Amino acid sequence: MVQTIQAEQLQLHDLKSKFGLEYRDSPDLFTEWRDNLPELREQEKLNLDEVKLEFRHLLEYGMSEPIVKMVVLSPLLKMAGFFRPPFNITAEKSVEVSEEDDLLIRGRLDLLVFQPEFWILVVEAKGLAYSIEKGLAQLLAYMLGSPNHHKPVFGLISNGANFKFLKLIREDQPIYCESISFSLDRGDDLYLVLRILKKMAQIV
Repeated sequence: MVQTIQAEQLQLHDLKSKFGLEYRDSPDLFTEWRDNLPELREQEKLNLDEVKLEFRHLLEYGMSEPIVKMVVLSPLLKMAGFFRPPFNITAEKSVEVSEEDDLLIRGRLDLLVFQPEFWILVVEAKGLAYSIEKGLAQLLAYMLGSPNHHKPVFGLISNGANFKFLKLIREDQPIYCESISFSLDRGDDLYLVLRILKKMAQIV
């Protein structure tokens, strides 16, 4: 009998035991978030400063997932160029992942940017009450659902205030790497997040 699990109920242990997913702390495997990042124009920095101000204002009233996507993620994706050709974007996409006859993982990912068979960026938005680490297994499960096993898949998880980039590589077994965590309240971190997103757009 096939066991069906909802992606949001997953733990990292489930992905490791069922799919052989392995974490690698190897700087050489995930250089895209560090090396040769494009510079930002002054207007882009001003726009990001406005995002910070709007976020802090709305934070007083609580931040749900839809608000996080609208106030923080949407401007970032737009400035990075993901709303223009050759990219496409979809929301609340159903995903099923199965690599064993007795297990099926189902879920709906928040935002997916793709071109057209190459999934560039899977964005999982969490409300501010959630740690981004709580959505890590869910995001990795969606990344495992990529239809193209020959190219890496990049992911971003954010609760609006914190951000982390992921890279999934399919070799003999799937492995993933993480960037450091970025904080909207820490220095120029939001600038760095946009620079990394722009680098992701350039990879294609």
